[in-house]
Amino acid sequence: MKKTMLGVTAFAAAGAIALAGCSSPSEPAASTSADPTGGATTAAAEDITLWLMGTDTPDALIDYLKTTYSTENGGNLTVEQIGWGDAIASLTTALPDSANTPDVTEVGNTQAATFTTVGAFMDISDMYDELGGDSLLPGFVEAGSVGDAKYALPYYFGSRLVWFRKDLYAQGGVEVPTTLADVTTVNASLKDQGVGGMYVPGQDWRDGISWIFANGGDIATYDGSSWKAALSSPEAVKGMKEWQELFQKASVAQVTDDDSTGYQAINDGFLSGTPAATTMAPNWAYWSLGDLSTNDAGDQVATWNDDKFGAYVLPGVDGGTAPVFAGGSNIGISAATQHPEGAKELMRIIFSEDYQTMLAENGLGPANLDYSAKYTEVAAMGDLALEAASSAKLTPAAPGWAAIEEAKLMEQYFAAVAKGGDVEKLAAEYDAKIDALING
Repeated sequence: MKKTMLGVTAFAAAGAIALAGCSSPSEPAASTSADPTGGATTAAAEDITLWLMGTDTPDALIDYLKTTYSTENGGNLTVEQIGWGDAIASLTTALPDSANTPDVTEVGNTQAATFTTVGAFMDISDMYDELGGDSLLPGFVEAGSVGDAKYALPYYFGSRLVWFRKDLYAQGGVEVPTTLADVTTVNASLKDQGVGGMYVPGQDWRDGISWIFANGGDIATYDGSSWKAALSSPEAVKGMKEWQELFQKASVAQVTDDDSTGYQAINDGFLSGTPAATTMAPNWAYWSLGDLSTNDAGDQVATWNDDKFGAYVLPGVDGGTAPVFAGGSNIGISAATQHPEGAKELMRIIFSEDYQTMLAENGLGPANLDYSAKYTEVAAMGDLALEAASSAKLTPAAPGWAAIEEAKLMEQYFAAVAKGGDVEKLAAEYDAKIDALING
């Protein structure tokens, strides 16, 4: 599927994204200084800013970027962490403003297509091979491309796994599910016994869409010229009915819950009522799950216990591996940067073997799949995560997808289904709402 550049675009206020001033990217002139010998000019040291979303990038990696950039460029790297909930609004405001734009920024993989097609990022096609080329995650590359031009490349990937309590499964006399229907049966049995259940937040569409994907459905489809919502397809409806049954029979979460607390759901004491024996979360949840204790600083920490905790890939309708939503993000250079050479140097550092290996060692799937073996070797649950990633899917690479996220249409749809609403009617209703935004 080929996207086209939209140029200056203003999105509807309901999901409001207006990147006023963004157009087809062009590179500002690099700052230079004269060579002291009187020869050719060289790039000057540049102070630049990197925006990272959330706290997924560990502090040790941030320190590495700062130190290495200073060594390689001579300038200072300032790193700002933006909450995921504030990402779209912050990027929409800052990216077009050359005085305040981050020079390099992370963006969610589901949002990359929108910001790319409105011209928010610099064309870095000439760096593509240098930064990894065809070894980079292809789906993420597509999300940050327009035609053959590359604007935002993968930063890291994560795979959603099913996390479970071995002790509670044993107490309830159930085994690890081998089909998607078994996931409901197993957890409904645990809930009925009062032993546990599955933490299925009513607004958690990022995990819930796996039931749509597993049944052969999609959120939207592309006909070569435009996107059209597909929640009303028979396959998508079937998947949502199965998810609705899971929520109603097996969930120990609430309709109003989202995926922000799924990481800790199977820890002892997380729920005051029936405990969660099962949850879904990206593979890096490993560091948030386990036996709880308090460290010397007074912070509560979780220590993984192999005897009590485990993980498995979400099984498909007939077994095997179900397609799950691929977590992760893209990264690109702002089209409005005043420091293109410094920004390019930072991209080289991020896509270097050292940094890609550090991502893998911290449970973040490296953008460059040449290092996937290292990921499975050192990352927690890396072998399972890579298995899940092999069939993972992304949200539609549509120009209006970020507006859909900003409007929280998917959260609303899943919550309405969780409440017991008629799936066919709700699917048609939300198809219409998605169609109003998805093409920008």
